Amino acid sequence: MTKPKPPEDTPPHLHSLQELRSAVNACRRCGRWEHATQGVPGEGAAHAPLMLVGEVPGDAEDLAGHPFVGPAGALLDRALVEAGLERTETYVSNAVKHFGFELRGKRRLHMKPSISEIKACSVWLAEELRLVKPRLVVALGSTAARALLGKAVTITSLRARALALPPPSSAHAWVTVHPSFLLRMPDENTRHEEQRRFIEDLRRAAAWLREH
Repeated sequence: MTKPKPPEDTPPHLHSLQELRSAVNACRRCGRWEHATQGVPGEGAAHAPLMLVGEVPGDAEDLAGHPFVGPAGALLDRALVEAGLERTETYVSNAVKHFGFELRGKRRLHMKPSISEIKACSVWLAEELRLVKPRLVVALGSTAARALLGKAVTITSLRARALALPPPSSAHAWVTVHPSFLLRMPDENTRHEEQRRFIEDLRRAAAWLREH
């Protein structure tokens, strides 16, 4: 007898990050998969104490199948080094795993995920938290913060302080801006100042990890 397929809202229970990659690529929980090249799960150290979560894969990530490999990823890499962190020792992911876009000429511009899409993809983020077991999760931007904390939040009110994640996770969240926010700033002086604040947020996150 063929085993019935579980309903789409049944939470998965995977055994490895490799199994997660296959499951994300096959995910049909929302409509983003229809136009994306592939699913883009997180990657990095299997049991990293620090996880970084962004919003969604961008154009470069959709084509490559890896998170944070475009301009925002390059900025993040530089900021991590300046904060005394190594990306190879972290786990990097996104709240939503498929690229959504609108065409602007020949360019594919990313579309912010809806609340329903964030909720649909939350099962994969929960699995990443369960499998990696980080102690601190840096939410890069308000979408990531919402996905992790389960409610709408403002970066200003929660920035750079440890916040306990809802059960069953025992990790804490650390909210800061998304690197793409810094890239979009037209004023050079303001951009440099905000990049400095971003690096300081990461530096303080590293200090929190050392203390806990």
